[in-house]
Amino acid sequence: MVIKVFVATSSGSTAIKKKQQEVVGFLEANKIDFQQMDIAGDEDNRKWMRENVPGEKKPQNGIPLPPQIFNEERYCGDFESFFSAKEENIIYSFLGLAPPPGTKETEKSDATDETEAHTEDKAEEGAHEEAQSAQSPSEDQQESKEEHAASGEEEKQEEGEEKEEVEEQEES
Repeated sequence: MVIKVFVATSSGSTAIKKKQQEVVGFLEANKIDFQQMDIAGDEDNRKWMRENVPGEKKPQNGIPLPPQIFNEERYCGDFESFFSAKEENIIYSFLGLAPPPGTKETEKSDATDETEAHTEDKAEEGAHEEAQSAQSPSEDQQESKEEHAASGEEEKQEEGEEKEEVEEQEES
């Protein structure tokens, strides 16, 4: 996957030049492979960039300004998006790349994965316990059933004894 940074090498705007240099400098410093695509000297690059920036990301005048960042054909974002991702330490996911081991983004990703896995384990345990309690009565419920059954037997036994007494009385 190749990161493409669309820049204007002969821009008259110092603001655009600074933004382009910040993106390029960051990618170089972090040894992220990328290609600079000049839109000032290459009409095909300018046309491709303008056609591939999503409509909702284009400015009101409809012409996106450099720098614009792509991972192959997939649009990553403009300078503001890049800057936000950099500040939040999620630049690799912004670029659609796997973070190298030992970066903050990897640690963040690992911590998130562990938290999600732990949460999933707890949810599975809870579901398993729920399923077990639905299938077999709890100890309290079992004791209650046994007590009820025992008292029912006692009642039947008492009723039987009373019947015998009534019958005996009737006979005498």
